[in-house]
Amino acid sequence: MKKTAIFLCFVLSLTALHARAIQEDYKTAEEKTRTSYAFGMIIARNFDLGSLNVDFDYSALAEGIKDYINDTSDVHFSEQEAMEIVETALQRAWDRSSQENRALGEAFLASNSQRQGVHVTASGLQYEIINQTTGEKPTINSEVRVNYTGTYIDGRIFESSRDEAGTNIPMEFLIEGLSEGIMLMSPGSIYRFFIPSNLAYGREGLHGVPPNSTVIFSIELLEIINEN
Repeated sequence: MKKTAIFLCFVLSLTALHARAIQEDYKTAEEKTRTSYAFGMIIARNFDLGSLNVDFDYSALAEGIKDYINDTSDVHFSEQEAMEIVETALQRAWDRSSQENRALGEAFLASNSQRQGVHVTASGLQYEIINQTTGEKPTINSEVRVNYTGTYIDGRIFESSRDEAGTNIPMEFLIEGLSEGIMLMSPGSIYRFFIPSNLAYGREGLHGVPPNSTVIFSIELLEIINEN
């Protein structure tokens, strides 16, 4: 994460939080207050601030942004010092999220493995068969056409490709759990895969997927395009 982006997230989060403390009925508040609150909503949404998992002292946040806007000579830290503090806090929050997600995923998979119809492979991948067909199966060198939906264990969708034509994907580009799972399928099959974090996006996460997340993919294999 770039330092400037980290600092921007930190500073902009204050706008939404401080505005909320000023006035509860924002629809009838004065223009400056309504505008501040609206800016806060949009900023929080665009930067997904709720996912930072940082415990803020809102009064100190408000004081920091006020001092910086009014006169940078009044701030208590240099920008470098502030950046280091923010990076440390975000790293701790990241580590905390990573540990929490790992524990939640392990508990979910332990329980899920006991459900009737759920299969577990040697790697730890879990899957259930929604529709089974017979025929050719893809290899790691194949390109496949699929429809898919990716969710977290709480059901929230983070990625989806649902249309009649499907999506073409080279198998070698897939996360390990999906490539292993799709190689079990024949065209026309529909499987649901429960993928441990080490077979998915790992400790670093990817494209907004939090660290150490266990994920679920529902896959319909439409066609094996070719063999390289």
